[in-house]
Amino acid sequence: MSDLSNDMALITKVIGQYVEGARTGKGSVMQPAFRDDATIVGYVGSDLFAGPIRLLFEWNDANGPAKDVSARIASIEVAGTVATARLEVSNWTGQSYTDLFTLLKDPAGWRIAQKAFHTHA
Repeated sequence: MSDLSNDMALITKVIGQYVEGARTGKGSVMQPAFRDDATIVGYVGSDLFAGPIRLLFEWNDANGPAKDVSARIASIEVAGTVATARLEVSNWTGQSYTDLFTLLKDPAGWRIAQKAFHTHA
């Protein structure tokens, strides 16, 4: 497997951890997909949701399981030790989102450094 193919597979696995966290409603399940210093930013309606990634974990725990969530990776681009991924998410407890992730490859592997999102009406 080429380095790029391997990176794409590993990034896909990281995104899968995030989606599984949504499905289970457990922030602890998605947490390993993120760097400890990761951040989140986006709007929920007209309200800005921004700050350290723990806010997502806390929201996910309070929101509960999204058993019918559906997610599709629309794109992944890799440039050495950085990458971007676009995820289209449907039916996360009734909401749909576009997630844009920035990932960093460090000695621990690929992890999400930043999540920006759009909530669809």
